[in-house]
Amino acid sequence: MDKRFEDIVSLIMQSRANAIRAVNAELINLYWNVGAYIKQKLSAAEWGDKTVEELAVFIQKNNPELKGFNRSGLYRMVQFFETYVSSQFVAAVRRQTQRIDNDENRIVAPVGTQFERKDIRNTVLVQLSWIVM
Repeated sequence: MDKRFEDIVSLIMQSRANAIRAVNAELINLYWNVGAYIKQKLSAAEWGDKTVEELAVFIQKNNPELKGFNRSGLYRMVQFFETYVSSQFVAAVRRQTQRIDNDENRIVAPVGTQFERKDIRNTVLVQLSWIVM
């Protein structure tokens, strides 16, 4: 490669890497919020397992370009939320939950309130590398 152009190629590669990190952070934030929303609906007994299945079918039927939002994908998002909601990685978001007697996390927002989207993009959780090498 011509040495005169290595700096430009390096700038391009760095910007590409930054763009990928930004997209990944946004996706992690999206998956967190989808998981939190579904968990809230399930915990409040507003939704059941069948409703999550209906949501997956609705998304696939009306937005077939959206991948990963099938039933198992949606439940992985709930699992992601449940796994990290009490961790130090997302301390600012932690206030939305409380421990109950059986040590299970529950969203404590009053039933019937609008879902409040949380932004976890500035937490360590999003800054971790999720790429398996």
